[in-house]
Amino acid sequence: MKWYHFLVIFPLLALTVGIYYANRVEPFVMGLPFLMFWIVAWVVVSALIMLLINVLDSRHSKEEQ
Repeated sequence: MKWYHFLVIFPLLALTVGIYYANRVEPFVMGLPFLMFWIVAWVVVSALIMLLINVLDSRHSKEEQ
């Protein structure tokens, strides 16, 4: 297992543990309550992290061949 596979932990922690700290109604970000913005932002960040892992995996597999 490569070091960059552990990047998956960040979205998992942000969407499970981070929700307790981001559970605020008052500050609105882009018209959304902060908690909703937190969830939407981490869904997008999760997709970007998965893309990064995919790119690094494909680059690493090409080097092995």
